[in-house]
Amino acid sequence: MSTLPVYRWRLAPDGLATRRQLRALGLRPGGQDVAAQVERPRRRRDPLVAYLFRIDLARPVRPMTARRAAALAKANAARRWCPTCRRDAGYVIPTSLGMCVPCADAPCLAA
Repeated sequence: MSTLPVYRWRLAPDGLATRRQLRALGLRPGGQDVAAQVERPRRRRDPLVAYLFRIDLARPVRPMTARRAAALAKANAARRWCPTCRRDAGYVIPTSLGMCVPCADAPCLAA
């Protein structure tokens, strides 16, 4: 088993990129293995780690189809629907509340 090369923050060689950097270039990893990792030191905690992929092996991002766009719109609409008042909240409902903010702020009438 081989270990990955580890680079310090901002010292990775050219030709390697993170997932976000690949996406900004219109690319995706495309099934390749992680080539290296970069570590950003933090005080009193473990360093942040980002995995690096080779740019020359990356593939173009798949285009958005009409069906994928419809499925994404349906999933985002479900995240806006309040299960308590059964209305569209107009924003993504916080998972910490599990309901829209007005329903969470209202006094409990079930008791």
